[in-house]
This record gives sequence, structure tokens and C-alpha cells, in this order.
Amino acid sequence: MEKRFLTPAETAQQISDNGRRVLTQPLTRTFLLSLLAGFYIAFGAELSTIVTADSAAHLGNGISRLIGGSVFSIGLMLVIVCGAELFTGNSLLTKTALHGQISWGNIAENWGIVLVGNLIGSLFFAWLMLASELWQTGQVAKHAIDIATAKCQLSFDVAFVRGILCNWLVCLAVFMATAARDITGKILSCYMPIMAFVASGFEHSVANMYFIPTGLLLKSHLDLDIPGLTWENFVFTNLLPVTLGNIVGGVVFVGFAYWYVHLKGTRSI
Repeated sequence: MEKRFLTPAETAQQISDNGRRVLTQPLTRTFLLSLLAGFYIAFGAELSTIVTADSAAHLGNGISRLIGGSVFSIGLMLVIVCGAELFTGNSLLTKTALHGQISWGNIAENWGIVLVGNLIGSLFFAWLMLASELWQTGQVAKHAIDIATAKCQLSFDVAFVRGILCNWLVCLAVFMATAARDITGKILSCYMPIMAFVASGFEHSVANMYFIPTGLLLKSHLDLDIPGLTWENFVFTNLLPVTLGNIVGGVVFVGFAYWYVHLKGTRSI
């Protein structure tokens, strides 16, 4: 009977082997797949914005976060099942480099392309939501602006730590989804950790590439004066520290940890 999941050691090896795609995958394909990942995470983010716009007032903050995290998880489900290049998940490429299967230069090139692609995809999706006129005004628009404003008011240290905690869970979700051998297992593997990081209030760089620009576009559309909600703060107050934290969370606590436990000292193929 076919195994329904891989062991942790087998999963670590599988992730390491999967990372070798950067050696042969055309850069145009990497870029296109990174655009798709930006779209997919934005789908989850906009849905989370809608369902949490008034749920806290009726259900309480904790339940509202649970619901928001639950629907947000569709983003990683689409990335994993349909296939896309997501920067946060690609933190696990370090496992492949540590195992001697790709170079650190390969990782730097991949991260650079994927970050740009994720950003462009997220920005384009934010513009599409504004152009859709589904919630340019009203409670949902206000909630979207509030989300973006709060993210731009975090201190560098806080944003960095929340980024670590976020991608620790995201990469564990990728790890478990790789271990799962069927669609149901992959979906459940994505759901629990992603729901947990959103409900906990952690910070995801690619999600914020949608959340904050959406608030900025709505601010401009409604001609609002909101101190702190600026493109400069988006980049330097949130995106920079969160991205650095995401790298640490994924590379150190998942990539390095499981390479050291399961692959260190073994031969690369």
C-alpha cells in the first residue's frame, strides 16, 4: 500500500532534492511562478479582510482572528497545490545549499527574482481590487486602511520578531505539505499553521505586499490624511524588517534545524 506521508527524514531529503530545480528552471518561469504566488497570497489576504471587517464586533476578536486565518490559508493552498514560487517558502532552499546540491549564489538569484515577482503580483492584485469597486468605501475599506496603518506603526524590532514567528510556521506548513502524499493532506497541512500565524498576529512579507498597498491606494482614492500610512513606511518600517525576520524564521528554525537533524553528514545525490 502506498505511504500516505513521508517521515521527517524523508521529507527533509525531498525538500532538499526539490530545491535543485533552481539549477535548470528558466528565470522567466521562476518570475512567472512568483507573480502567481503574489496573486494567490493576495486572494487569501483580501478574503481575510472581508470576513473580519465586522466579525470582531459580533463574534469577538479571538473568533474573528480564527476566521480570518482560516480563509487566509487558501493562499498557501493555491501555492502548494497549483504550484508557485513564494519567497517565504523558498527560505527552505537553504536546506539544498547546506546539503551541497546548489550554491548560495543560486539562492540569492532565486530570492531576488521571487521577491520582485511576489511584489509585482501583490501590487497588481491590490490595484485590481480597487478597480473592482467592490469595497472602495464603507466598513471593509475602513478595515483595510486600519490593517495597513497598524502594520506601518510597528517598531523595527517588533516587526522583525513577528516576521520570524510567521515564517517559522509557514515553512513548517510547507514541510508538512511536502510530507503529505495526497491533496487532502496537503490542504490540511497548509491550513493549521497558516491559520495559527494569522490568528496570532504575526507578519508575512508577501501578504503585507498586498495589505499595505491596498490601504495606501484606498487612502489616496478617498483623499484621507492618515499620518504614518506612507509608501516609505511600507518599505522601511514594515517590509524590510518583516522580510529579514521571515528569512531568519524559515532558514534557521526550519531549514537549518531539519538539515542538521536529518541530512548533515549524509551524501548529496
